[in-house]
Order: sequence, then structure tokens, then C-alpha cells
Amino acid sequence: MFTKVKSLLCVAVCLSFASSASLADNYKHKPTESKDINIELFAPAKGDKVGVDGRGWFIDIAIQFEETQLTNTGFSGNQITGPGPHDNVNPFPGTFSPGADDRFSGLIVLLNTTTIGAGSCQNLANLFNLTGVTNITDDDVEIWDTWLVGAPLFGQATKSKTLIAIASDLNGDGIYNDAPAAIPDANNDGKCNKSDLKAYGVASNIAKSRFYIN
Repeated sequence: MFTKVKSLLCVAVCLSFASSASLADNYKHKPTESKDINIELFAPAKGDKVGVDGRGWFIDIAIQFEETQLTNTGFSGNQITGPGPHDNVNPFPGTFSPGADDRFSGLIVLLNTTTIGAGSCQNLANLFNLTGVTNITDDDVEIWDTWLVGAPLFGQATKSKTLIAIASDLNGDGIYNDAPAAIPDANNDGKCNKSDLKAYGVASNIAKSRFYIN
């Protein structure tokens, strides 16, 4: 079961994490057939009215991989990142731009009100600021991932919807690292939604929330 309450104090905790390389060294590669991957979306909750002037709101998730080892999750390193001087710097560097996340390369995050890149088809996972491993057992891994939206590029005074999933192992390498920069518009209707995600291929549930951006 996921812990139901998360705190921004996890930033301080993240600073004390061991390097991802040392974590990964403890786990040997194994196939990832018939695995259970579950995403829990903490924020925004259904019906929330988030942010101020289109910014300052969060997408906050936890992903649990059952019977999966760390090296198979697509996680390649802890990250604390962001725009400008925060982009790809120590202590836990990660790039910051739309597209697939360089530190968690199986994650797909869509917003139907996105005004950049491929719009509602644009993967926003590489905009996430804070990523780390919150639990490892012999067979399970849990990863938490958070994005503080810092720019009004996803709508203002509007209803919005987010869809979040882990991409299927499309290349068959046993690692969930196949998220695209943008998902294809499978039915060519000019927007991407749950059916387009399923057409691309997902290995997890599709976490979703409808909310309002102030």
C-alpha cells in the first residue's frame, strides 16, 4: 500500500539519497514479463482548483513496481532539477524540458491543456523536478516523482485533465524505458487521450484527474 500523505520535506530527504548507481548495483537484470505496475496520483485531486495565474501547482505521483528490480524500472538516477540555473546541476542532475524523462524513461505524463510542443500528445515527464526511490524490497520497487509547474503553459482559468502511465516494454529489452517524446495521435482526431495511450502501449494503470487551473 502507498503512504497516503506526502510532504515537501521529501526534498531534504532526497538530498541524502545514495547515488542511483550504487542502488542499481545491488540488482541483477531479469525479464519483466507479467508485472504489476501501479501509479497513485496524489495531486491534483479530482475537482481541485490549483495554482495562481496558471502556475505554482503540482503533479505528484508514486509508482510501485511489483516483482520488478530497480534496473528494470527505467529509473537511472535521483534528480532535483528545474528551469534556468537548476537544469542538470548537482547534487542530483537531471535535464529539464518537455519529452521523455532522462532519469525515469518509462513515464508518460499528458495534460489536455498543454500549449507547448505536441499539445495534448506531448509527454511532459522530463519537466518533473524531484525523483527518488522510496522503497526497495527483494521483489518490489517504489518511486516517487513530483513536478512543480512554474510557468503558465498549461492553461489558465480552465478545466484540465492529466493522464499518467508507464510505457510498455516495446523494444523487449526487459526495461520500462520506452516512453516517447510525444505519443502518436492514433485516431488522427487532433488530440491525445486514454485511447491513444492504450494504442501506444502501457504497462501500468492510467492514473487520471480532472481539475481546474486558476
